[in-house]
Amino acid sequence: MFCPLLEKGCGGCSDIDKMYGDTLAAKDEKLRKLFPQAEKILGCEIPLRYRNKVIRTFADGRESLYSGIYRAGTHQVISLHSCCLEDERLNEIAFKVTRMLANRGYKAYREDFKRGQLRHMILRRTPFSSQVLLTLVTGVENVEGMDRFAADVMKQFPDIKGVILNCNDRDSSAVLGFRDTLLRGRNEIWDKLCDLNVCINSRTFYQINAPQAQKLYDLAVSKAELTKNDTVLDAYCGVGVIGMLAAGKAGRVTGIEIVKDSVQCAERAKQRNQISNITFIQGDVMKALRKQDEHYNCVFLDPPRAGLAADFTEALVQHAPEKIIYISCFPETLKRDTERILAAGYRLEFIRGVDMFPFTEHCEAVCKLVRK
Repeated sequence: MFCPLLEKGCGGCSDIDKMYGDTLAAKDEKLRKLFPQAEKILGCEIPLRYRNKVIRTFADGRESLYSGIYRAGTHQVISLHSCCLEDERLNEIAFKVTRMLANRGYKAYREDFKRGQLRHMILRRTPFSSQVLLTLVTGVENVEGMDRFAADVMKQFPDIKGVILNCNDRDSSAVLGFRDTLLRGRNEIWDKLCDLNVCINSRTFYQINAPQAQKLYDLAVSKAELTKNDTVLDAYCGVGVIGMLAAGKAGRVTGIEIVKDSVQCAERAKQRNQISNITFIQGDVMKALRKQDEHYNCVFLDPPRAGLAADFTEALVQHAPEKIIYISCFPETLKRDTERILAAGYRLEFIRGVDMFPFTEHCEAVCKLVRK
């Protein structure tokens, strides 16, 4: 399909001008080059409008404030009214919120001159419940009139359940700063995924393609072949979806996550789902693996794109779980990490790609490693 943003230099979806079936086949082939035994990739039934999170960057135009995304390889902001991969409702809200901000005279923050107010806008929407969170990122601590603006936004958009002001006054490419202020409503929204109530907030990680996430998580948990005799560690557990799914089949589950907000959301979801055999801990998963008084015979891994650190992999194989279920968003680091695990006495029993990000070069994969 044709996207007008391609001509403007948008690099968000490199394959949008191709047939979806062709892009899916290319991802399948790429994964099989790394893992010849991989099963056929799981495609997406509706490969458009799947992104439930939208990020916009503010810039000042000749007439007024506008928002968009960076032109590939630059810091020039392309004005963006609608993206065919993003949730349509979020596109609408982003455009109208930008106009509301412009009409009130707000300006984009300039790092070089230390002037202006607004850096970014982040919108999250839960596909099942259609609840929305709006986060405005500023470059200065105090922005006059934001409390009144938040009230007007929630009045105009009833599906927005909370407006958060985040201050990022660092000279950094990071979108979010360290200080949040809840202006109106609440800093949490609820979704339904894999028949679980899931809590997310403005800082937590949540899969941007909910239908494909359900396939991914169902596949991962089913391949673990859990029984009530299994003691499970859900490493990098995030908001706890995999761990809570595993708790329905296993005897006992521990979820470890370094991000405080994610652990708080996981605890809230655990209570709402009335799950008693799972414990969520904020901390370093390495320490959990090295505890002498606990043995996990099944470990779920869902690390960041960089994969597993070498010392973590060493601790994992020394712990010697019978089963390892590894979910990766970057097959190249998955290949590196699995080779280290295989060399320590495991065999690769299963691997399959899941297309979480249609029309981009990225591919998710889930594999099962079993101790010999």
